[in-house]
Amino acid sequence: MEQQEMNFFDLCVSIGRAIGNGCVALGRLFARMVQLTFRYWWLVLTLVIISLAATFYGTREENLSYRMYAVALLNGPSIQQFEQSFASLESSRRLPEEAAITPYLKNKIVNHFTTYRVIDCLDDGTADYIDFKRKSSPTDTVRVQMQDRICLQFRMKVRDMGQLPQIEQALQEFFNSNPAMQQSYQAYMKDFIREVEFDREQAIKLDSLTSHYYQLHSYNDPTATIQSGVTFIGERKIYFFLDEIYKQHSRLQRSDYRLQLATAPVVLENHFAAFEQPNNGRVKCMVLCFFLSWIISCLIAFWIEKRQEFSAWIKK
Repeated sequence: MEQQEMNFFDLCVSIGRAIGNGCVALGRLFARMVQLTFRYWWLVLTLVIISLAATFYGTREENLSYRMYAVALLNGPSIQQFEQSFASLESSRRLPEEAAITPYLKNKIVNHFTTYRVIDCLDDGTADYIDFKRKSSPTDTVRVQMQDRICLQFRMKVRDMGQLPQIEQALQEFFNSNPAMQQSYQAYMKDFIREVEFDREQAIKLDSLTSHYYQLHSYNDPTATIQSGVTFIGERKIYFFLDEIYKQHSRLQRSDYRLQLATAPVVLENHFAAFEQPNNGRVKCMVLCFFLSWIISCLIAFWIEKRQEFSAWIKK
């Protein structure tokens, strides 16, 4: 039997035909649901009202939950080490009883832990934004994933906001008590302190260049002689050193800032903040519950309409 090959045009026609058939089927389904809604309006209206009332009660102010996030600074530990330790927060069963964060997980005060990468667009060591949409990749050279920062996120209800400082402290204790992270932190601090000392020495050396007296001469001046200091032949000025001095002082300033924060393997660069929109907003939940209750009521109405046929089929 000969096999017929499908060209690109035939493939597009088949895909378009399948999409058209799907749209027709969805249209017929929607029309059928509208018929059931008008035929059994008392059932549909009852379920929708009950669903909306329950949603309105469940989304009152004290039950609203927000996503809390903060950027963690890793002083030595790698992203992989941090994620291995972070994975145990997804289930309270994997945490030891003596961990400070365990009671908050078991009591459902915090849940839905997740992490997001921090992006450095210019690759200059400065965090630009958090990749909440997960559009970056480890090999992306435009959206560079930082290796020393990561964003933590969890959900928390409004009525428990007063415990946020204790939760923040418990999270830091949980990460910093990890032996592997402590070992990485100690090795990192030895090298980092040496790097800061070297930067300070280089800054002092560059500053000392400005204390010399420089004579400026021209190539066309045959009578130029050196009287004191250092002579530069040509129109070169002391400003030649200023760019290097500014760069070195900026680097030293960033190193001193990082050294002040490097008090533990994992340090929160900022306190936990909440997103503006609640995770279970009233309008969003009511819209979802309306459509869900409408679909369920149409299924019940369809079963009522076909119950005799269904009973006859069961009795065969």
